Amino acid sequence: MKILFLESHPMWIYGLPNGFREEGHTVMISGPLSRENISEMLNWFKPDLIISVGWTTEHSKEKWPWIREAIKKTTIPLVYWATEDPLHTENFTIPLINAIRPDFVFTVTPSLCKKYEELGFKADHLDFGYHQSVHFQVQPSNNYRCDIAVVANAYPSYLKKNPNEFRADALKTLIKPLIKKGVRVDFWGKKWGRMRKYIGKEIPTNWIHGYLDYRDAYKVYSSAKIVIGLQNSRTQLAMRTYEILGSGGVLLTVDTPAVRDKFTPDKDLIVSSSPEETVDKIQYYLNNDTERQQIRENGKIAVKEHSYRNRAKKILAVLENRGVLTEIGDVIHYSEFLKEFYEIHNISPGDTLSEIANKYNVPLQELIELNNLSSDEKIYAGQIIKIKKKHTIL
Repeated sequence: MKILFLESHPMWIYGLPNGFREEGHTVMISGPLSRENISEMLNWFKPDLIISVGWTTEHSKEKWPWIREAIKKTTIPLVYWATEDPLHTENFTIPLINAIRPDFVFTVTPSLCKKYEELGFKADHLDFGYHQSVHFQVQPSNNYRCDIAVVANAYPSYLKKNPNEFRADALKTLIKPLIKKGVRVDFWGKKWGRMRKYIGKEIPTNWIHGYLDYRDAYKVYSSAKIVIGLQNSRTQLAMRTYEILGSGGVLLTVDTPAVRDKFTPDKDLIVSSSPEETVDKIQYYLNNDTERQQIRENGKIAVKEHSYRNRAKKILAVLENRGVLTEIGDVIHYSEFLKEFYEIHNISPGDTLSEIANKYNVPLQELIELNNLSSDEKIYAGQIIKIKKKHTIL
């Protein structure tokens, strides 16, 4: 089977696509979408299934009609995986699916399946997972070695608007008591310097390391003695739960039914139900290397069933059972596919079509026609522009 992923973000192009590849399917990663290249990919690659995931630059409102217009001309099933549920169901997921009209919606929130079905979309639950090519254990790195680590964005603006959400409770249980007592926690992620209001005390600036590329997170998980993983709900697990365990991290998280449903507390990971318990367990496990290392090993074993290969199997089984698929390879990036036929240029911030035409000594009008653009059409950083044909396309 040939599967097209309409995606470019590192968080999504290395996990589930590789799960399908391991199952023997051929996968194409679209990269940045344009009005023209969606149809080109459909015509050239001829996929059997199209998948769109999450909330990224490929899901901007401007691109919704492009996706809808291109796919409605075909009979290829479109699947959307709603990974922002339940926090952004009303303000993002529902407007998106109403615009692009997928044939099936998977959601990370089981209770929302009924809602999507009532809106006229076939739906089922699909949990997050991990892939061993992205999240795996390595030797501790001096750049990331620490006692306690957090890899997450702080989201102070979201907490201000939603003070009663479970994430606020998780912060109070897992992070606030440690900062209050002066226990060092090293933070990777955005806006931790703006969290005094929510954790009661300023985080020392030398504890805050700023943005971390998603593809480097496994290095922190492998290097820290304990990794704190926040949860956004009592009834579902955050994506980093699986990724931390897959990377050999010793995970400390809140004690919820969702955690206990999939893992065994104080065997596969560490759980806490109160600020006091957090402090006690941090002290205990930092002082007991043997027990901590056993949890690390147990966690790596327990998380294996949550691989993206198994998630890919579930997707196809559900789609077949629900009549979406009636019925194999490498991961291909559209840009690499395009290079077989054209010289290409990746748009950088500030680029203009005139400058690109001059750079490659190509008439501007020829460039416009080759890319099916209008003279006043906006171009985007990351967009792929065809410069000239290499040879005749069969």
